[in-house]
Amino acid sequence: MLPHLSQISSSMTSHPAADNLPAAVVHLQNAGGMTASFMDVGATWLSANLPVGNERREVLLRSFDMNAHLAQTAYFGSVVGRYANRIKGSRFSLNGTEYTLASNEGENTLHGGLKGFDKLRWEIVSSTQQQVAFQLKSRDGDQGFPGNFEVTVTYSLTDDNAVEIQYDGVCDADCPISLTNHAYFNLNGENSGNASLEHSLQMHADHYLPTHEDMTPKADWQSVVGTTFDFNSSKVIGRDFMKDDDQVTAGGYDHAFILNSAYCDGKTVVAVVGAPDDAVSIAVSTTKPSIQFYSGNFLDGSLGASHAYEKYEGLALETQYLPDGPNQPQWGALCGIQKANVPYHHLTRYHFNF
Repeated sequence: MLPHLSQISSSMTSHPAADNLPAAVVHLQNAGGMTASFMDVGATWLSANLPVGNERREVLLRSFDMNAHLAQTAYFGSVVGRYANRIKGSRFSLNGTEYTLASNEGENTLHGGLKGFDKLRWEIVSSTQQQVAFQLKSRDGDQGFPGNFEVTVTYSLTDDNAVEIQYDGVCDADCPISLTNHAYFNLNGENSGNASLEHSLQMHADHYLPTHEDMTPKADWQSVVGTTFDFNSSKVIGRDFMKDDDQVTAGGYDHAFILNSAYCDGKTVVAVVGAPDDAVSIAVSTTKPSIQFYSGNFLDGSLGASHAYEKYEGLALETQYLPDGPNQPQWGALCGIQKANVPYHHLTRYHFNF
């Protein structure tokens, strides 16, 4: 086993998880020597390690060990659900019934509630050298959501250096469902100290969602044209940083971008992030209609794999339905309401180029 893989295994199994049992860690490796590591707690993506030139470069942020992982509030690499992002007032109405959810961010529900999918132990149902599948059964009433929901998340490491995340599930009642992975990337290296603001970003999105002070979205989409939120042409993230009121409210970029639907087929590249040193880039493809772009505004204090992270040391591109979708029926199919017994199927692909 490569030395960095042994280190990941030991760090995440040296202390028990919340259920007093050790995590199970799985490592994938492709023909070119790229590795990706995962654990069953939160179906968490722990590592993306690239052979860049004559060195290995870790480009994913993670916690120092299990104790730090249990203490952090950044959702490092975890699968979040049932509904990613915020639901205002921790309630929504569906089919004439009002549902009350577990609040975990003031009066609102964030990333599924107090005990969302990120905090649960998933079952490893299959594992090969380049693929691992995790399964979870969420019962009716879990965190207040309706219906029994069974979901499988499959991670694949391809020989062209992509990590593909496939989400498959079915719920026996109508329910808001929006699963995502909350990976943070630093393409100059997890230990580099470089900021997300030094990376470049291009994203095919014509609108974004401004937010209230509590970070729940406002109802009206805002055109990116003529704003600091226009990434349709590649630009350094820090170029227009904190130059308008919507960013000041959020402490930076922490907004849902509505993607151009022509790009949301799971194959077409919808976003590209480039490293400050130009040695690594990620091309993102997805079947989801939106990306929450987060510049790591509140990372400071998180005990990371190599050091305590500062603000902006990683960025997240969370593919999802729109935040507070269950309370915004005017957004139509972007609200994330999954019909009973209709398969939930989505794919997001992070293609690493180096």
